[in-house]
Amino acid sequence: MSLTRNAEATAARTADSRWLELLARAGFVGYGIVHLLFAWVILQIAFADSGEEGNQNGALRALGAQPMGKFLLIAIAVGLVAMAVWQALEAAVGHHAQQGRERLFERIASVVRTVVFLWLAWTAVQVVQDASANSADQQEQFSEKLMASSGGRWLVALAGLVLAAVGIGMMIYGYKKKFERNLKTGEMSPRTRTLARRLGLAGYLARGAVFAVAGLLVVVAAINYDPEKARGLDAALRTLRDQPYGPFILALMALGIAAFGVYCFLQSRYRRV
Repeated sequence: MSLTRNAEATAARTADSRWLELLARAGFVGYGIVHLLFAWVILQIAFADSGEEGNQNGALRALGAQPMGKFLLIAIAVGLVAMAVWQALEAAVGHHAQQGRERLFERIASVVRTVVFLWLAWTAVQVVQDASANSADQQEQFSEKLMASSGGRWLVALAGLVLAAVGIGMMIYGYKKKFERNLKTGEMSPRTRTLARRLGLAGYLARGAVFAVAGLLVVVAAINYDPEKARGLDAALRTLRDQPYGPFILALMALGIAAFGVYCFLQSRYRRV
């Protein structure tokens, strides 16, 4: 027991360190930039498809193609790794403000965020190294291999259900404005608090909708044995574009994703870290 307590105490001290807080706050700025670029990619798919990959990977590649882009990608990767470390520590010893099932849910959410931040950091490094692999193509190829057996198709369908559940959970989280409890609202002016609430609401609803549609498409792909539909966010966005009023639906989603990007900038200042 003493070893466990010592480990928890060490993790808590690391979580409370000033350097980690500063890096995590810088990471929110990078995370916001990624989402603003992601919103731009969505608009490109909706109205002038340039062939860019329709996910955060495509957003990072768009940034890497700009002047000083690789330098910014390295800075973003460092910030994202710091955010991953912070969320890993939160999953291990954090979220003491909540109790019981609510704390368990928050710790599980921190595990998911840790994986997402590490994946984005790794993607940024891959772009800096001029890796040419398309993550949507890789996902399609992996899904096709899994679908070669009935058991594999069930795994793909399960992955789709999990992704859809995450998206729906994200929408509920935003609709109930639970994100506000992670903000230092007492330090905000009334105008800033209202702005944060509106940006967070729009952002979580838009992100959740994109993930939910992507998850449902993966499930349908597994049922119909159609690996081309199992490309995650990229397939979801392109499928929506091809529907009646699809480009305008994507434009609304892009606005929501952009709102989340701006919300990340507010989090860099007011997030409880």
